[in-house]
Amino acid sequence: MHSAGELLEDAVALWRSSDSTFPDSARRFTCDEQAAREAELGLFLQRVEAEAAQLPCARSERDSTRQRIAAAFVRLAKSGLGLEDRHLELLLDGGFSGIGTSLAREARRFDPRVGVNDILQACRNAWTACGLQVLLGRPMCVTPSIFAYSMLYPYTDNYLDDPGITRDEKAGFNRRFGGRLAGEQIDPLNAREEVIWRLVERIENEYSRSSNPQVFESLLGIHNAQSESLRLARRGAQVGGVDVLRLSFAKGGTSVLADGYLAAGTMNADQARFIYLWGVLLQLGDDLQDVRQDGSDGILTLFSQAAGREPLDAVTNRAFHFGARVMGFLEQVGSDGSATLKELIRRSSRSFLIRCASEAGELYTQKYLARLEAYSPFRFSFLNRQRERFARRQGLFVRLFEAFLSAEDDEPAFPLLPNALMPKF
Repeated sequence: MHSAGELLEDAVALWRSSDSTFPDSARRFTCDEQAAREAELGLFLQRVEAEAAQLPCARSERDSTRQRIAAAFVRLAKSGLGLEDRHLELLLDGGFSGIGTSLAREARRFDPRVGVNDILQACRNAWTACGLQVLLGRPMCVTPSIFAYSMLYPYTDNYLDDPGITRDEKAGFNRRFGGRLAGEQIDPLNAREEVIWRLVERIENEYSRSSNPQVFESLLGIHNAQSESLRLARRGAQVGGVDVLRLSFAKGGTSVLADGYLAAGTMNADQARFIYLWGVLLQLGDDLQDVRQDGSDGILTLFSQAAGREPLDAVTNRAFHFGARVMGFLEQVGSDGSATLKELIRRSSRSFLIRCASEAGELYTQKYLARLEAYSPFRFSFLNRQRERFARRQGLFVRLFEAFLSAEDDEPAFPLLPNALMPKF
């Protein structure tokens, strides 16, 4: 079994040996094909907006709303996204859609005050962990450990982002939290810590520290990587002053590696390698999507570091080639029943990067964007308009989701889906 340090160096070597030329091996879309898919996506968004404008109150109303949204998604998936029935079964029928609702309802039982944004952040991780359950031959469900790990970081992030807490208090919390993850018996200092400690206890109740030491080693690994990644938040830092590559890769790789151990308890070397590399790829996608905000906030990533000094063409090309090589390792892992999930992961690993690049168009050369757009099922101008449209109506969608959170547990799940299986809602 490889250590986290060995997995990190493996990821760094894979990145550095990845090409920076344009990746042109995928399928291209004609303008007519893009226009037809845009029409389907537009119809779907209109349907969801109409449903969000009339919040369902009774059980029968919620069921009807769910059926109409699900039917609209099926049409979009088949006509606009090229998905088949086997993909939809995994996404809708007790699959990822149910995972989102299950976690959300459990979150409200755990803490009635938890906000929707925190729930959605937790859903992102739960979708990843539950996808790994399928890859590793386990049934897909929100286990106590997956719930606890998914909720830990909204709570710890909120704690560390609270301007009312001093820097020394935050440093003290990080030390105590690390000790608690290591198994030390540390009394919580306040109500927030008490909630976080309860989440750690849920993991301990499912996994024994003596029988499953790698579960808790992986939790310490992501905690340490998160703590080290604070060095990336240095406005005006010199390139040579911080190892952006390793800090970013460690943060992404250890995060999803922990998902794998929480999903299965143990993994072999091939499984751990792919899952760590997939975490790095997901981090690259997140960093590309956030490149403008990170640049404004002084957060160093491979993309924000390059932005403003040079076009992002070359570093994005390298991310595509890196992702293709990571997907090559996917064939070495997975149960007999995971072929459909593997196909969705491969497709989404490229399409997500394309969509993220479309959001930061001003950071690329126009020639590059025009070439990349041909590999997108939607034109970039259309995608950007739809993002703005969603942002204006986000409150409606949140209220619609809230209406389903108050439902009974035996009611069908709200069709809340991951963003192409990538952990960015």
